[in-house]
Amino acid sequence: MSAPTTKAILGRKIGMTQIFDEKGEVIPVTVIKGGPCLVLSVKTKEKDGYDAIQLGYEQCKESKLNKPLIGFFKKLGTPFFRIIKEIRILNPQDFDKGQELKVDIFKEGDLVDVTGRTKGRGFTGHIKRWNFRRGRMSHGSKFHRRRASIGAGGVQHVRKGQKMAGRYGNELVTVQNLRVVKVDKEKDLLFIKGAIPGPHGNLVIIKSAVKSLRKGIEK
Repeated sequence: MSAPTTKAILGRKIGMTQIFDEKGEVIPVTVIKGGPCLVLSVKTKEKDGYDAIQLGYEQCKESKLNKPLIGFFKKLGTPFFRIIKEIRILNPQDFDKGQELKVDIFKEGDLVDVTGRTKGRGFTGHIKRWNFRRGRMSHGSKFHRRRASIGAGGVQHVRKGQKMAGRYGNELVTVQNLRVVKVDKEKDLLFIKGAIPGPHGNLVIIKSAVKSLRKGIEK
C-alpha cells in the first residue's frame, strides 16, 4: 500500500528530452501529460475508515465501458472516464467532489514521487533477469549461459527466493524525490528531472514526495 500524500494527479509519459536552466546547464527531463483529472469522490476516516480521493482520467464514450462502470458514472452524475484510481491522501478536506485537478497543483522546484509500470520483457533467463555473470565462452566450457547449482548440500528442495529464470519487468515501481523543473499550464505538461518507469504512453501517478512530507512533519 502506498504512503499517503497531499497532492496527486494522473498522467501519461510522453518521453524524455533536455532543457537548459538559467546557468546554461543541461537538465535531462521526462515530459508527462498530466490531467486534467476529476475528483469523483472523497473518502474520509469518519465515513469510510480511511482518507483518499478517487480520480477519473481520460474521458471516453459510454460505448467503451461495461455496464457496471456506466451505472457507476451515471450515479455520480459525472462524465465517463477510461481510468479510475484511488489515492491515499493526508488532507481530504482540501478536495471537493467534482473538482478538476491540473498540473498547476505542482510548481517548479517541488519534489514528487512518480509511480508506473516498468516495461514487460517476458520470460527471460537468469543472466538478463538478475545480471548474473556468464561462464567462459572457450571450447569445452559447459557453462556458457547455464545456471549453476540451485540447492545446498543435504537440502532436497529449491529454497524459497532462489534467483532463477522467469518473468521480467511489468512491475509497479515508484521513483522518489524527483524535482519538477517546469510546469506548462497551457499544454498540461510536467517536466520532471530524471527518468521514470515504463514506455512512452505509460500511465503514471505523480504525488508529493513522501520523504519530504515526513521531514516537514518531524520538524
